[in-house]
Amino acid sequence: MKVAYFVHDLNDAAVARRIAMMRAGGLDPVVLGFRRSPLPPADIGGAPVVDLGRTADARLGQRAAAVLRNWLFADRIARAVEGCAIYMARNLESLILAARVAGRRRGVRLVYECLDIHRTLLGNGTVDRLIQRIERSHLDRIDLLVTSSPAFLSNYFTPRLAPDEPALLVENKVLGIAGPAARPALRRDPGPPWTIGWFGMLRCRRSLAMLAELARRGEGRIRVLIAGRPALSEMPDFDRAVREADHLDYAGPYRPDELPALYRRTHFTWAIDYFEEGLNSSWLLPNRLYEGSFHGSVPIALGHVETGAWLRRRDAGILVRDPVPELAALLAGFDEARYAAERARVDAIPLPDLVTGQEDCATLAAALAGGAA
Repeated sequence: MKVAYFVHDLNDAAVARRIAMMRAGGLDPVVLGFRRSPLPPADIGGAPVVDLGRTADARLGQRAAAVLRNWLFADRIARAVEGCAIYMARNLESLILAARVAGRRRGVRLVYECLDIHRTLLGNGTVDRLIQRIERSHLDRIDLLVTSSPAFLSNYFTPRLAPDEPALLVENKVLGIAGPAARPALRRDPGPPWTIGWFGMLRCRRSLAMLAELARRGEGRIRVLIAGRPALSEMPDFDRAVREADHLDYAGPYRPDELPALYRRTHFTWAIDYFEEGLNSSWLLPNRLYEGSFHGSVPIALGHVETGAWLRRRDAGILVRDPVPELAALLAGFDEARYAAERARVDAIPLPDLVTGQEDCATLAAALAGGAA
């Protein structure tokens, strides 16, 4: 069955993971999306790509104009999705375009995939309220909602969806569909120093400041390793902050196959996020939670948010409320025996809680096609 997958960023690694899940579930996707790079990829995981133009982070007006331009000239999109029985849209701007084309076709299923609740969907400004009205009108049209955290459902979507509207939870787990999953046996250097890793989408200015302060207070007993692509729209001083911080290293962007080598250098995973504090950051379950735990790196999380609740249910992780003083005091007295105990609790998390397997892919494919979600 052919799927038209509309995305807001062709360069997002999570798009490739979702394409892999679709293909493993027996679906045949084509990807239509905006890009952050100068040129679009030729394909994503074997799925052909239709370029909708270049957009930029944190430029809402520019992105709205790009959506409008494609909305007005939707014939090109309609031709590209000929024969697709499912239109799946990642993020609201993609849903607007998918719904536009779906309105011309009978029998097409419209699926909304939302993995972040943007601040505009919760604000009170004039533009915020306009965007919220647009989302509400499109929620009435979808056949299925896909989201990544139960807190997104309970705190945001359930009050907005029709009572009989189905929703599917697909957590941001490690992709492991090539064969039987097994935790990599990573040999870490004993601590101290204790190294905290912060990998992936780097968009939280407060996390950067806290990690730099932890490294400073540790005086060599605490180190920080950062890897990934920083959102300079949120952290314009990222390069300077990293350069001026003692005991903090930035490894740059990375490929997925480099993750074991990166995690081998860490003892802990920073699974704290203050981006859109009290809202999206309190509800999400970040990819690094699953990824770090899978690689045997003990997650550090806030105890009062959904990430902390996820770890508490599995009796794993370091849970804090005020990270800098609590972690500075904790790690000052940490030894190998204490770390081994924390690591054992993480290793006891069942693999299906951390890894997306073939069964997950089949469940996703069935839900997209109209089976039970």
